[in-house]
Amino acid sequence: MATMVGAGKSVDGPVDSARRTVEFEQAGLAALQAALDNGLAGPFTATVDLIRGRSGRVVVSGLGKSGHVGRKIAATLASTGTPSLFVHAAEASHGDLGMVTGDDVVLALSWSGETAELRSVVEYARRFDIPLVAMTADATSSLAREADIVLLLPRVAEACPHGLAPTTSTLLQLGLGDALAIALLESHGFTAEGFHAFHPGGKLGANLKFVRDIMHRGDALPLTAVGTAMSEGILLTSEKGFGCLGVVDDGRNLVGIITDGDLRRHLGPGLLDRRVEDVMTRSPKTVPPDMIVGAAIDILNQAKITALFVVEDRRPVGIVHMHDLLRTGVV
Repeated sequence: MATMVGAGKSVDGPVDSARRTVEFEQAGLAALQAALDNGLAGPFTATVDLIRGRSGRVVVSGLGKSGHVGRKIAATLASTGTPSLFVHAAEASHGDLGMVTGDDVVLALSWSGETAELRSVVEYARRFDIPLVAMTADATSSLAREADIVLLLPRVAEACPHGLAPTTSTLLQLGLGDALAIALLESHGFTAEGFHAFHPGGKLGANLKFVRDIMHRGDALPLTAVGTAMSEGILLTSEKGFGCLGVVDDGRNLVGIITDGDLRRHLGPGLLDRRVEDVMTRSPKTVPPDMIVGAAIDILNQAKITALFVVEDRRPVGIVHMHDLLRTGVV
């Protein structure tokens, strides 16, 4: 039965339409995956090798919806360690070709391969012997004929019922662009540290900070030695304010931790006269200083704890608390 909303309108129509769109686009991505298992594999690998072998940037160009996708591809490449920029096909012949150098690779997007405005980009690449990669669905198009490498997209039906609005086709361009960016990322060993360098702002940047950037150090650490009486340990825990106490041996190695849970389990007569090693949890969870904050959060959440000692060679060098993560905007 149709659900009625507003002025008696049924929502079944829009939802059915949405399902059909998703089905069309899923079919398109399946066709792209099949292409990568067949004829597209060689050109794709050649493109990765070509870009890696050049000292310049990837210059992405396109018009219309292909241009919008091209901007996103250029941005993704740049943010994952492959220098890139977008040159609008219509602006290229009005001075923007000056952005393209002889060390670059040009990636031109056109579903039909006959976008007239791309002609100036293609001619410039050919004139100055700049490698040209075409992303198109027509192997016989003028763009494909001029290109050094053709990333041939499978011909798929648009989700638009009239077959006019670029929908499935732009999704395939976007998907192949993402695949190219990630393949390049993996091929040159782009790390989380490099990613953080390009994403210092916002929640993503906060997640990519390192534990060493936010941990408490030195005298702030709630630490005591094996053999300490619990009466002194409880006072120290309260003084430091982290809700836990680390226990170290004679070599300053972290051998245990006392948390509120440990105190509750051992609560009773004589607790204050016991030694910290009698109450502590041995082999506590720890993190290294070069772990990204996002990974430390996962450990805190999975273990249902609020603080982690940061250790190097078993020795505590810091502590990080969930409150620190809240202040940085990570969670």
